[in-house]
Amino acid sequence: MRNPLSKTIVTIQPSGIRKYFDIVNEMKDGISLGVGEPDFDTPWHIRDEAIYSLEKGRTFYTSNAGLKELKIEIDKYLTRRYGVSYDYNKEIVVTVGGSEAIDIAMRAMLDPGDEVLIPQPSYVSYEPCAVLANGVPVIIELKAENEFRLTAEQLEAAITPKTKVLVLPFPNNPTGAVMEKKDLEAIAEVVIRHDLFVISDEIYSELTYLDNHVTIASLPGMRERTILINGFSKSYAMTGWRLGYACGPADIIGQMIKIHQYAIMCAPTTSQYAAVDALRNGDEDVAKMREEYNGRRRYLMQRFKDMGLSCFEPFGAFYVFPCIKEFGMTSEEFVTELLKAQRVAVVPGTAFGACGEGFVRISYAYSLDSLKKAMDRIEAFVTELRSRKQEI
Repeated sequence: MRNPLSKTIVTIQPSGIRKYFDIVNEMKDGISLGVGEPDFDTPWHIRDEAIYSLEKGRTFYTSNAGLKELKIEIDKYLTRRYGVSYDYNKEIVVTVGGSEAIDIAMRAMLDPGDEVLIPQPSYVSYEPCAVLANGVPVIIELKAENEFRLTAEQLEAAITPKTKVLVLPFPNNPTGAVMEKKDLEAIAEVVIRHDLFVISDEIYSELTYLDNHVTIASLPGMRERTILINGFSKSYAMTGWRLGYACGPADIIGQMIKIHQYAIMCAPTTSQYAAVDALRNGDEDVAKMREEYNGRRRYLMQRFKDMGLSCFEPFGAFYVFPCIKEFGMTSEEFVTELLKAQRVAVVPGTAFGACGEGFVRISYAYSLDSLKKAMDRIEAFVTELRSRKQEI
């Protein structure tokens, strides 16, 4: 029998995020800090709107690009929060989560051999999506000494005549790093000079603890070069609703809609009606969740300080990325031993790119009680490792 599999797909590794989560779920008294899943329920008024839409029999397909009402609210939200506006009729597509938006953006923009610059550590899907779109991923290694921000110098050094797209993954998963306006202005200058395009994944835009998120699309000359991707999973605790969106120039969005049309048809109708209410009435809910996450973030940073574990301070998303290089172990070894010894699951930094070696990702999208128990166990583990090291 001939090989039934694509030569491309077999080169792509499964995501490393869920591996330890699945193991810890089988452990008695295990604690997982591995998954970026908000521990809040979707706010009741959003759920209520979804229930109402079902009671009214709104179970039909929407247009391929999404509900008109939702696209109008997306534009109003982006204008209100980040000072950038889009034509709901031509420049917005509603997708099945931000992940679909990333995928169809790359498939719409890349020809075989086009290079995609991907700063890492970063979300696991960028690199495989680039490969599946016949692009060539080019990794830019973010550095702890730069607070894991992308610098203009790093960007400049990575550009070749084949470079077409830059992925801008900020606020960042897994590091929690953010890019401020001055950082983005320097990046924009390089992008324009080299005639590049940007896929800006801003799914954590509402979870910034200095409340200073800026989209690169709002900078002069960048709106026509940027696909802005966002969604509802993180900000509104709507992970299972599977809803995101992409905004950008009409010629690019039009081609993305074509792919979306054939692969998906439309995003879930019930979720879209719920999202209309989220954007109209959810600002207070977002603020409350952000405040809670910020308290957890500060707690973890204090615990790392107390145990002497190096960790730069993150100002976005709901992750910390402590350094474990002092123990002379790989990230995989550290995570495996921690799980075995203390029944706590975290994610090795290498799940987000090879340059994540020497770090682990800890999510604080969990209750403070769970975080306290887990950090006590991590501290005991770190103490044991240091004791072992002294004995050698």
